[in-house]
Amino acid sequence: MERAREHTADGEPGSPARRHEAAGSALELLVHGVGGTTPEEMLNDPRTVRITGDTTAAVFRRVDDVDAEDRAGDHRAGPVREAYVWCNLTSGNGARALWLLLLPFMVVNLAHWMRPASHGHSRTVRLYGLLVRLAGLTLTVLLVAAACEVALDLAAWQCAGTRLCVRNHSWLGFLSPDRPDAGWWSEPGRRLALAALVPTALTALLWYLSHRTWSAYESQQPIARAAEHDEETEGTGLGRPGFWFGRRLVARLRAAHTAAGFLTVAAAVGSPALRHDRAPGGSPVLAALGGLLSATLVAGAAVVLWVVCRRGRSENRIDHGSDRTLVRRLALGALVLLALGLVYAGWSRPRWHSAGRLAGDATFGGLTLVQGLLVIALCVVARALYGTAPQPPDPHRTADGGPVPRTALRGFAGPAVAMLACALGGVMSGGVSQRVADWLDGTRHSIPGPPVLLTWQASVIPPLLVVLLALTGWLARRTWRGRRREMDTVERDYPGEPRDSARTRRIASTRAMAALTDRAPLMVGVLASATLLLGACALAGALTTGDAPSEAARGTNGFVHGAAQTAQALGSWLIGLGFILFVTWGRRAYKDPAARRTIGILWDVGTFWPRAAHPFAPPCYAERAVPDLTWRMATWTRATGGRLVLSGHSQGSVLAAAAAWQLDPSVRGRVALLTYGSPLERLYGRWFPAHFGPAALASLHRDVACWRNLYRRTDPIGGPVLLSGDCGPEVDHDPLRDPLAYGRTERQPLPAPVLGHSDYQADPVFADERERLLERLLPGVPGPRPGGDAQGSSGRSCE
Repeated sequence: MERAREHTADGEPGSPARRHEAAGSALELLVHGVGGTTPEEMLNDPRTVRITGDTTAAVFRRVDDVDAEDRAGDHRAGPVREAYVWCNLTSGNGARALWLLLLPFMVVNLAHWMRPASHGHSRTVRLYGLLVRLAGLTLTVLLVAAACEVALDLAAWQCAGTRLCVRNHSWLGFLSPDRPDAGWWSEPGRRLALAALVPTALTALLWYLSHRTWSAYESQQPIARAAEHDEETEGTGLGRPGFWFGRRLVARLRAAHTAAGFLTVAAAVGSPALRHDRAPGGSPVLAALGGLLSATLVAGAAVVLWVVCRRGRSENRIDHGSDRTLVRRLALGALVLLALGLVYAGWSRPRWHSAGRLAGDATFGGLTLVQGLLVIALCVVARALYGTAPQPPDPHRTADGGPVPRTALRGFAGPAVAMLACALGGVMSGGVSQRVADWLDGTRHSIPGPPVLLTWQASVIPPLLVVLLALTGWLARRTWRGRRREMDTVERDYPGEPRDSARTRRIASTRAMAALTDRAPLMVGVLASATLLLGACALAGALTTGDAPSEAARGTNGFVHGAAQTAQALGSWLIGLGFILFVTWGRRAYKDPAARRTIGILWDVGTFWPRAAHPFAPPCYAERAVPDLTWRMATWTRATGGRLVLSGHSQGSVLAAAAAWQLDPSVRGRVALLTYGSPLERLYGRWFPAHFGPAALASLHRDVACWRNLYRRTDPIGGPVLLSGDCGPEVDHDPLRDPLAYGRTERQPLPAPVLGHSDYQADPVFADERERLLERLLPGVPGPRPGGDAQGSSGRSCE
């Protein structure tokens, strides 16, 4: 698509002559929602042109509007419309399919931003962030340890050391010590050293994806401005100058997690050799060298923990620090230690033979225990923060803080999501290990198989599914009852219409299904609690018995033994099926743009937030989109002095709000906000109360010139903003009719569709509300602002 040519007046876009000529112009900047769309659809014109941006994210106009500022008199009937298209930030080429590997990292990163709103507890807030970063570090170690389990233990140690297994997998023949022509690689240490290349490559891949996506998405510098003194009291950090520029923290965490991955591989390959050297008959020299290497690995792990714990996010200013020496030397030092570990393990030990399993149970058991303790500690910290939230200004409310009523799970949303992230990481690692073990072993039990703990964890999946099915049944019953209530409401909303039971039932069902979104916190809380309890049972069973569930239950009551056998077999099958579906989905996403678009929708919701807890999470598209929008609004208003309506749909409304917070206060007070199908309060306000709670949304309403929010009762995502006092009705329009017509009319001769979350601009209310916002932004008619300030917007009675 061709780029629009630049138009200037008197040589400079912001010259007095041009500002005077364009002073009466108005601009509507449209921001689409999840899944994306085309500029042609957004602007309702097949001829569009990119006026700024690149192939990843850009601003488009109609061809006829390219030089609209030079012809201000031609656009007095309505605003010039621009479309900001950002869908390629989350759904593009086939490489996006690799992001599926990063799903647990994305989920734990969300937990960082779900902390309860608080006021005056900065140390507790920092402790919350530290605990989530440590949980993220355990997920990196878990993923690399799973790769070590597959490559080192199952393939190189067990299968390559067993004659029957090698006979069924001839590609491992050159590693077998039982062949007459056993070669140089047949010794156990050398087999482990060779297999260590697999988890090493995985760690390098994670580093590459993190570095590459940061360069493409998160290296855009926000517009420079001074921090506002009252941002902390306003209840959100989204307006801080450095919020959308986390380069320093991401670089530090990337180096630490990369080093942790290399150190995990080094420990996995060096520990078996050290145990052999310390056993009777081992080499004292090699034992001493192995002990020195182990001590160095422990020191490296301590440095990694120090780096993760030492620094969190810096948001009050744009932090240009790079910590280049630390970032380079930490990962490089860990790689050197890994190379030394490979040399140590590969040293000749003629009397060393592989038997049994490697120490996988201790590794995975320790990780599971640490993750459980971190989640419990996170619950304690979240509870301490909950109840100290700053409240929005309301004459009927006291000045003291208190719990925000609609906070998801009463402040425990972050710990619950962190628990689910750990469970997801465990399912992924256990699924890979179980499938590879079945593939190598078949049904002949030629090798011991994966660690016992992974088998126990797979066995608790059926009980967890029973809990999920019970929840689903309860929600289905509530939905059915809700539909019956909504049928009466639908008939009252369309008075005088001929009754059509099928039509009424469809509208009522859509409304009842849309209400399920408000039940999500309950589902997450129950699943997280059940996961924590069942995970603790699996860990206790593995540590106390040392056997798989079916073996541990042998000799007990017949029902117990049968249940254990069924859970173990069904869990193994389910975890394998999940792994196969996961790989199939990734393969399809690589080849099919439609499937890749679906994955992109998932990332639209999950990757809005910066990478504050895990550097290997999918990239934060908002660190590109929010500066883009801020720069566009600031430069246009400065160049023209005209009126601007920021119009956001769905996730686009969240980007719009974040961009408005980033504007200079003098510009922010000249911008009107129009949101529709917006999850600002319904999802973000409940799940991320520290940044989108009532105090934050009230401050946004107070700072922008004016704000209107449109929603439908059939929309499962959008909802009202629910500001308190008189501000609420001023911001929230009454629920829009959906469908626009109940039956056939002269204007609607065909049945009107139930729109739900889409096509808000088709409603006449949309154009009316946009026109009212533009009228309130008329230049030269400034209204009173709070505290006697006037910034060019009409006054509002709610203030």
